[in-house]
Amino acid sequence: MATARTDYVAPWWTYWLHNFPHFNFFFQTVDSTFKPEEASYQQSLIILACVGAVGLGVSLLVLAVYVVCLCCCRRDIDEDTKRPDTCCVTWVAVITGLIICSAVGVGFYGNSETNDGVYQMNYSLYNANRTLGNINNLVAGSLGNVETALKQHLERLDEIFSTRPDYLQALRFMQLMVNNVIRELTVLPDINKTNFDLAAIADQTAFIEYYRWLIYLLLLILDLVICLAMCLGMAKHSHLFLYHTVFALYMCFLVYIIGGCFFSPFFFLQGISDFCVSPDKFIVNHTKDFLSADVAHYYLFCSPNLPNPFQQSLTTCQRSLTTMQIQIQGLLQFSVRVFPTAERDLLGIQRLLNSTEFSLHKLTALLDCRGLHKDYLDTLMGVCYDGVEGLLYLSLFSLLAACALSAMLCVIFRVWTLMGSREKEYDDIDEEDPFNPQARRISYNPRRSNTHSFCSYTTSLGSQASLHPPPQSTSSVVSPPEYMNQSMLFGGTPRYENVPLIGRGSPPPSYSPSMRATYLSMTDAQIRHFGTDFQV
Repeated sequence: MATARTDYVAPWWTYWLHNFPHFNFFFQTVDSTFKPEEASYQQSLIILACVGAVGLGVSLLVLAVYVVCLCCCRRDIDEDTKRPDTCCVTWVAVITGLIICSAVGVGFYGNSETNDGVYQMNYSLYNANRTLGNINNLVAGSLGNVETALKQHLERLDEIFSTRPDYLQALRFMQLMVNNVIRELTVLPDINKTNFDLAAIADQTAFIEYYRWLIYLLLLILDLVICLAMCLGMAKHSHLFLYHTVFALYMCFLVYIIGGCFFSPFFFLQGISDFCVSPDKFIVNHTKDFLSADVAHYYLFCSPNLPNPFQQSLTTCQRSLTTMQIQIQGLLQFSVRVFPTAERDLLGIQRLLNSTEFSLHKLTALLDCRGLHKDYLDTLMGVCYDGVEGLLYLSLFSLLAACALSAMLCVIFRVWTLMGSREKEYDDIDEEDPFNPQARRISYNPRRSNTHSFCSYTTSLGSQASLHPPPQSTSSVVSPPEYMNQSMLFGGTPRYENVPLIGRGSPPPSYSPSMRATYLSMTDAQIRHFGTDFQV
């Protein structure tokens, strides 16, 4: 009967997950005992694994409805408001970015913890596999020495000592000891089956863990890239960044949904928690074909109150070998002088007994429960503590990432709407409006500047008719003044600080009679100085 465990206590979160309801495909309650070979238990794990995928699918449906409502039912922006209020959108974007960064940090920690737990489990499994392999080699080597080599030496000695009944009696007694050793060694469990199972479990777990760790690492990096692209797109008001961000978000959702049934942390969490609550019961039930209950309990609990089930067999083998050593010493002392040919076989038997006794001492140390029990505890600690804790953090990361990415999509669609409204407002501005800021970026056009004069910008038609400017020069296109050309070379646009308001898109001025008289009284030197800019 098993004793109470004092060295391993399952963490509280495994009990909480173990008590979580288990349902099959027909929504019937299933026993939460870890039974991976039963179809109903497998269905309960699959349903839990699909929870994450279903949640992401629902979030995508809600986002689709939100986009439709945003496009069809969007309220028009007030015409008097040139810039809509974006404070709410900005704060939502900031909070979403912070949540994504926090979720990625939690995900990195959970991914590392899970990987550490699986590594510790594989390391312990390989150590136990190595111990069982050494036990198997020692048992097989000892049986081979006793059954083949030792019996051959005894058969040759039986022929040599055929004329001495007393020596033959010693050989018969040694033959009984050999049979005892063979019988006790065969009582040991079949190690080959255990060795194969542990190696297969360790290799398969390492293979799955590598791709699980890689996929989560790529998802974490993708979330960071998406967050950065959203921030750049909103800061620069770039449609290209926002297009790429939305595409990456949908790809991220698709990866989550496709891999939900295979790499969802809920799938591993539920099954591992059910195992961690009662690991001893599962191991005893699955090793009863080649291990007795006493042997399984001895290694699972390793209590001082539990006797070593192999102690009697090991003691019998040790005593048999010691008795055979005494018999060989007596034959070497008395029979070699009468039968010199027997010395070679007697020395060969002595060497075999020494090597078998040395192997038996090593076998006794390996069969002690402390080595395998330590590997067993390390495996449970790696799986049930680091592994389950890391998967819990990965589940929290998945929840935070799903909510944050959904909010990010809503923010991006809203930003799109605001950007479209602003572009529409700018499109409604008349390009010929003299107060339009874009008019300042219009390059200097000498052909256009030469077609205007002071008279063309007057507000009074009468005063315009009363002006009689000097006749225009015969050249159709005249280059701008030198100081204006220099300013165009360095600034890109001509300077108008010392030039009348000609061709600058300014309101038309009104001139007094004295100003018109001054203009009409310009001398030829002044005309040559200013060029033809002021001529009609």
